[in-house]
Amino acid sequence: MTSEPRPRTFLSTRYGLRRRIGAAAASATVFALAAGLALAAPATGSPAPTGGGIIRGDDAAPTGWAAVGSGTNGGAGAPAESRYEVSALAGLKAALANNGEPKAPKVIYVNGTIDGNQAADGRILGEQDYAPGYDINKYMSCFGPEGKAWSDQTFDYCRKQRQLRQTGSNNMKRQIEVSLPSNTTLIGLGADSGFVGANIVILSATNVVMRNLSVEAPVDFFSTWSPDDGDGAWNARFDAVSSVTSDHLWIDHVRLTDGRFPDSEAPLGFRGKSANRHDGLLDLKDGTDYVTISNSKIQNHDKTMLLGSGDEHVDKDGGKLRVSYIGNHFENIQQRGPRVRFGQVHVLNNYFVASTEHPQYPMISEAQGGNSYFLGAGYESRIFSEGNAFDYTGAGADESIMVSSYNGHRFSDTGSWFNGQETDLNAVAQASFEQNRAEALKEAELAGEPAPDWTGWDFSTDVGWDPADAYSYKAFTTPQAVRNHALQFSGPGVLTVKQ
Repeated sequence: MTSEPRPRTFLSTRYGLRRRIGAAAASATVFALAAGLALAAPATGSPAPTGGGIIRGDDAAPTGWAAVGSGTNGGAGAPAESRYEVSALAGLKAALANNGEPKAPKVIYVNGTIDGNQAADGRILGEQDYAPGYDINKYMSCFGPEGKAWSDQTFDYCRKQRQLRQTGSNNMKRQIEVSLPSNTTLIGLGADSGFVGANIVILSATNVVMRNLSVEAPVDFFSTWSPDDGDGAWNARFDAVSSVTSDHLWIDHVRLTDGRFPDSEAPLGFRGKSANRHDGLLDLKDGTDYVTISNSKIQNHDKTMLLGSGDEHVDKDGGKLRVSYIGNHFENIQQRGPRVRFGQVHVLNNYFVASTEHPQYPMISEAQGGNSYFLGAGYESRIFSEGNAFDYTGAGADESIMVSSYNGHRFSDTGSWFNGQETDLNAVAQASFEQNRAEALKEAELAGEPAPDWTGWDFSTDVGWDPADAYSYKAFTTPQAVRNHALQFSGPGVLTVKQ
C-alpha cells in the first residue's frame, strides 16, 4: 500500500473504455464493462459481444475485492447431489442444509418467487399470524405527545402491546430468515426468480455467490419507534440482504428494491410521517470483507447500503470492509449508496439517478435542507470513486447530492460526471467534510466538551490505496457508456442461466 497516489495508466479502446492495471494484479481476470459485454465470465468463457452472456453455477468473481486472495466461486465444483432447484421456502432451507453438510459446496437454482412469509402448509403469514392482537395504533398511543417516552401505564393495554410487538418480531425473524452458509451459489433461473418477504443473512460465512435474483425487501410488521433516535425514528429489524463477519462475497445481476411496499404507503406514524417498515437493502457489518457487488439494480429505498456497525467498532471493522461496487444502477435510493465506515471501497462506473420530485422516493440534498445523498463518507472510510455518472433532476437539484461526509476525511474521485458534464466530486466531498467539522467543533464548544478526534484531521484525496494494486479491471470513460450499461445490462434477466 502506497502513501502517495500512483500514476494511472489508461489503455483506450474503441468502446470508450479505459483499463487500469496494477503490478500486483496484471495477470488477473479482466472485468468487461464494455458496451455489448454485460459480464466477463471467468474460466467458462466470455459472453457474446451482442450483449448476451451466460451464468453458470461454477462461475467465479472476475474482478473487484471478491476476486482477491482465495477468490469467490461459491459452490463451484459441487457434485450432482449438491445441485438443487427450488421453488418454495421449505425446499430452499433443505437445500441450504445440503444433506447435513451445509458448508460443503452447493449450487442452488431458484425457480420462481420464494415468499419468506410462506408457512409449511403453504399459507402466507401476516401480522396477526405472528402476534394475534397486536395493533400499531394502540402501540403508538402508549407513547407521550409527539412520540415521547413510552409508559406501560398510559393505557391498560400498553404492557401487552409492548410484549406482542416483541413476540411478533421474534416469531417473524424465525420464519423469514434465510441463512446462507459457506461455499454457496444461489442463482435465479429466470428474470423474475428471487425473493419477497425474506431476510437473507450471510453470517460468519465465506465464499458466497448470489446472481440473477430479484429481491423485494421484507416488510417489518413490528417496526419499533425510538424517541431518542435523533428527533425520533422508526427502526425496522430486517434487511433484504445482510452480511455479518463474512468474507469473499459476490453479488451480481441482482435487483434489490422495496417493490410493492413503499414506506410512503405504510401506516401513518408520529408527526404525520409513515412508519418505516424497511431497514437496509444490503448491509455489510462486523468485519465483512472482500466483497464485489456488480451489475445490479438498487432501487426505490431509503436506508440502502450501510458498511460498518458504528464509529466505535474499529476492533471489528478496522482494516476490513473491502468492497467493490462496479457497474450498478442506483435509482431513487434516498441515502446510503453506500454509507461507508473504515472500508477501502471502490465505486466504479455506477449510474446514480434521482429526482427532487419523485412521488415516493424524492431525494432532497442537504443543500436544500434534506438529508439525501448517494455516497456517504463515514468515519475512517477510504472511498476510491471512479467514472460514476450522476443524473439528478427536479427543482433545486444540485451537485451536493453526490457525496456527504459523515466524519470521513479521505475521499478520491476521478472522471465522474454530473448530469452528463465533468464534475469536481472531490470539492463536493471536501466542502461537506469541512461543514460537518465546523458544526461539530461549534457543538463541542457550546457543550464544554472535547471535540471528536476526526475534527483535528484535514480533508485529503490521498486515500492510501489504489484498486489497481489489488485487481485489474476495465472502465468506461464516458457518461453515455455508464448509462447504457446500467440501463441495458444490469439486474436479473439479461444473462442466460445454464444449469
